Amino acid sequence: MDKHGPNTPPPPYSSVDFNVQPPPKSYEDVYGLPLDLTPHSYPHYIPQYPSPVAVPQVAQPNASPRKKKGCCGNNAQCYGGSGSALILIGLLALAIWLGIRYGTGLATASILYFDNEDDSDSGSDSNFDSFDNCPNNTVQCDARRDCRAGTDETNCVRFARDNSLQVRTAKDGRFLPVCYDGWDENMANQLCEDLGFRKSYNTKAIETQNSIGVALVDRSEAPIQGLVNVSSSCPNQQTVSLQCVDCGKQQSTSRIIGGSIAVIGHWPWQVTLHFRGFHVCGGVLIAPDFVASAAHCFPKQMSNTRNWKVYVGVVSLDKLPDPFLVEKIIVNRFYDRSTNDQDIALLKLTSPVTFNERVQPACLPVSGQTFPDKLSCWTSGFGTTEAGSGTASRTLMEVNVNIIDTRVCNSPQVYRGAVTNHMLCAGRLGGGKDSCQGDSGGPLVCLGEERWYLAGITSWGSGCGLRNKPGVYTKVSSVLPWIYSTMQQERP
Repeated sequence: MDKHGPNTPPPPYSSVDFNVQPPPKSYEDVYGLPLDLTPHSYPHYIPQYPSPVAVPQVAQPNASPRKKKGCCGNNAQCYGGSGSALILIGLLALAIWLGIRYGTGLATASILYFDNEDDSDSGSDSNFDSFDNCPNNTVQCDARRDCRAGTDETNCVRFARDNSLQVRTAKDGRFLPVCYDGWDENMANQLCEDLGFRKSYNTKAIETQNSIGVALVDRSEAPIQGLVNVSSSCPNQQTVSLQCVDCGKQQSTSRIIGGSIAVIGHWPWQVTLHFRGFHVCGGVLIAPDFVASAAHCFPKQMSNTRNWKVYVGVVSLDKLPDPFLVEKIIVNRFYDRSTNDQDIALLKLTSPVTFNERVQPACLPVSGQTFPDKLSCWTSGFGTTEAGSGTASRTLMEVNVNIIDTRVCNSPQVYRGAVTNHMLCAGRLGGGKDSCQGDSGGPLVCLGEERWYLAGITSWGSGCGLRNKPGVYTKVSSVLPWIYSTMQQERP
């Protein structure tokens, strides 16, 4: 995450609803906070590139609003200490600020495709692809590609509880479970490969109480939505359970709660993203070829993939393994940098990651999975441990935080309606435990059924560890369709 604080902040949000209902009286008992209705100003987010960044931490006084990102702060060594580097940094900061101050049309109207064919640091207009062109008569999930980029045939598969495989029907748009009859490992591998996971990890039959499903009627290499028909019942009431990747396994479980140093194996999905040799943001390994991070970590001025390196299985920035290189950076086309809504991006790697005890992907949430108020979760990162600091933590830090109900987070004494439906709050309203600059793009994970699920991507907040200013995260369950459709379109 990154600090913001130019002399002239961007205009206040015009889309925020100021008529936030006050929280019930019970909130004072639950959270130990008085019902303070004194209005507060909305946080403003003015990234400054490059500047180092953020990690879970203990409350720090006198912190300014921040976007949890980071590069190298005011440290001239970020670009070798040369005068030209300082000028470049200044120009980047000015360009980014002007873009936020006077408009965000480019960010909200396109998806970014950054690849190694572009040698320039600032990218080129050819890196931007407009929304997919689809005929008016397009039918989603009918196994016929009508749209230019094939987006009509994405978001046709999802996973529910017990990894139940569900396919969307073209007739009425319902997601129905797949009957197990006729299913096998070859079908599982084919589907997982189509979704960007290379192959399947585990598939089996599970009992279902549903009276309707979709039955396999073909075994070609067509998308699965073209291989099934709606059936009034599944034989033996068995449907398909499918796991495309072994995920969410933590090799080391001992820890100290609250801003402690992480040990190898604690968070094997944690990634550190380096731009020109310096930690800038965190990331989360979700598949052999894909890393999730925050969209605000990748302004156009930092679009050249040759400048980025990805390190996995790391707990110390002083002991880095061989890096993975980035083939493409895909920023969510619906990301709104003025509000930080849908703040997520995917990095496609040039080669797949091999999983081991130190390196594992986090599990993506399944359909319908929720992370309720007060649930104890964890966030981690290499960000600064002091608000306002320009230096990243050399060691991976971890902190225990609680999910905070969105109504509370949007109350007048907290963020006054700035938290959208695509965001999730976590921390302590009393302050003291939070992520900070440089943690941006890192994971917020919660334990469920012996696996760790990616609940959020570190996005923004006001200060670090301040009272009534918890961390705000991109809600992964809300952007899950975009994640799956992007992985499907960019599959290796």
